[in-house]
Amino acid sequence: MTRRATKIVATLGPASSDPALLEHMIRAGVNVVRLNFSHGKAQDHIDRAKLVREAAQRAGREVAIMADLQGPKIRVGKFADTKVMLEPGQKFVLDASRTELGDKDGVGLDYKSLPQEVKAGDVLLLNDGLIVITVDAVRGDQVHTTVKLGGELSNNKGINKQGGGLTAPALTGKDMEDIRTAMSFQADYVAVSFPKNATDMEMARQLCNVAAAEFGHKPGLIAKIERAEAIPKLEEILLASDGIMVARGDLAVEVGNAAVPALQKRMIKLAREHDKVVITATQMMESMITNPVPTRAEVSDVANAVLDGTDAVMLSAETAAGKYPLETVIEMAQICVAAEAGEHVRLDADFTGKTFTRIDQSIAMGALFTAHHLGAKAIVAMTESGSTALWMSRHLIHVPIYALTPKVATQRKLTLYRNVRPLLMDTSADRDTALADAEAHLKSRGIVQSGDVYAITCGEPMGAPGGTNMLKICEVS
Repeated sequence: MTRRATKIVATLGPASSDPALLEHMIRAGVNVVRLNFSHGKAQDHIDRAKLVREAAQRAGREVAIMADLQGPKIRVGKFADTKVMLEPGQKFVLDASRTELGDKDGVGLDYKSLPQEVKAGDVLLLNDGLIVITVDAVRGDQVHTTVKLGGELSNNKGINKQGGGLTAPALTGKDMEDIRTAMSFQADYVAVSFPKNATDMEMARQLCNVAAAEFGHKPGLIAKIERAEAIPKLEEILLASDGIMVARGDLAVEVGNAAVPALQKRMIKLAREHDKVVITATQMMESMITNPVPTRAEVSDVANAVLDGTDAVMLSAETAAGKYPLETVIEMAQICVAAEAGEHVRLDADFTGKTFTRIDQSIAMGALFTAHHLGAKAIVAMTESGSTALWMSRHLIHVPIYALTPKVATQRKLTLYRNVRPLLMDTSADRDTALADAEAHLKSRGIVQSGDVYAITCGEPMGAPGGTNMLKICEVS
């Protein structure tokens, strides 16, 4: 199987819940499985997490589980006939106090505070921007609007305000319950929907750490950037998170489609500069929900995200509800590999003008530099926490990075890092034994053979997190 640096996140759903199919998908290249907490009950997610762990075990691969929180429901209510057709020029009322089911004249709101947050002249976008309405007036609990761009509006479709400005808190009561559920099966990552600032992420981290404490677990936190308000606060959100998701769906609705590609590039660059991971998501292979092959534009989109330096590309409905979940993963993996082959390594330029104040970080950079110039076969990081491997993975290099860790939780978390292959190995022995074990581990997996050169980093004393202080260049005998 061709080596691939970019990771694949796949959403689990009805189309991919067959145990045998899920195992095939993991073998074909899924590194992280996303559980979408917008659908299903707590027990469904617990069952699905078990399904993922068992499928990964059968496939002989370790995958991470990402629990994606629903976030605030900024949505319309339900309709008597499940949907209505809105025509341009028609009047339509969004009514926070309405209890009866909706019709062609109006509908209730799941988001009760909408009337306090909009005014005449505001533009509202429904159903991912497919329907556009303008606010004429707000009277009490009623928002009176005129339809600008019509279409079919069905139950519980989302509401966005053009330019942003809806104040719904990022974490709802349901999210807090869902965090407890996700920690009960030790989800490796928690994705937080609609954060507006660092405080939202800090609150989520506190809730996760409290819920996970009894399991001795600490999940990674991913901030989904999907609100206009998040863009000016991008850096502070990044610093409060372990990574970000470029959530192009809601973001495009709020800031406009045309603004998103440049924002994507900026977000990926900023995440890498701050030693954070980044996932590019939404509609990457959308046509494969119903077609066995992607469009040329989708191939370009995935390849461009890879060339931008994203850690992972994500599949949503394609694997959750599509007709071709396995084929989509196979296609995506091939696109990533082809794009990576065209990347130009500029490692020397990466280090120009940079200063590294930490010993462990300096060792990580030294390993990259040396391995690149020596044409090493592999870089090996013996790591407890995974931070050495994270630092290495922020720089583009065509030498594979193998992270050897004694902790399953670290191994799973590292599955999201670009160009890092995490392997489980007891590293508690004395240094010389551990180094010999590491080489034996690599040889048995066919990663290195006689005559190959590789770089290895570790810490003395062995097993102390954050203690990487040694770089050794080895030639396999």
